[in-house]
Amino acid sequence: MARILGYIAASLDGFIATSEDSLDWLFKYEGLDLGPHDYSVFLKRIRTVVMGRGTYDFIAGEPSPWAYGDQRVLVVSSRPIDDPKGPLQRRQDVDALIAELRSLDDGDVWMLGGGQLQMAFLERGAIDEIEIYVFPELLGGGRPLFPAAGLRATPRLLSAQALDRGCVRLHYAFDGPGQSNTKSS
Repeated sequence: MARILGYIAASLDGFIATSEDSLDWLFKYEGLDLGPHDYSVFLKRIRTVVMGRGTYDFIAGEPSPWAYGDQRVLVVSSRPIDDPKGPLQRRQDVDALIAELRSLDDGDVWMLGGGQLQMAFLERGAIDEIEIYVFPELLGGGRPLFPAAGLRATPRLLSAQALDRGCVRLHYAFDGPGQSNTKSS
């Protein structure tokens, strides 16, 4: 059964992008030494990449080449994707997608991006682990790491590690003793 993983960067005040959807704050850390936790190392473990439409549109609008040629890419969207940037498949139903992903046995799944889709997976108990890279930046607002959705959960800390240039890696599991996900009203 495939593991569904998160791997994401956030500012110290809990944002993944500025109010203008910019990642300039993160790009200034280009060349950061993450050692065995580097993005390129992580991506080699991934067979399937899942993203929401907002994340796909952001990636499609960037001038960089499609980075997921070796992975199966699934975009969750109710709207067709005309002239996709790279090879991908579209899905609409989150519950059916989770069942499909759980049936895979050819490698791990990465929940790319943040926002609504990541929260939908968290609400359904469908993310197994998440690595959060906290950078010493205060953005003062923007796209939150976890949108307010009323979810309460108690992930288990697997490790916390100070890395290069003030970055801290937090690694959590959403399974095991003491884990409960509830939606508050």
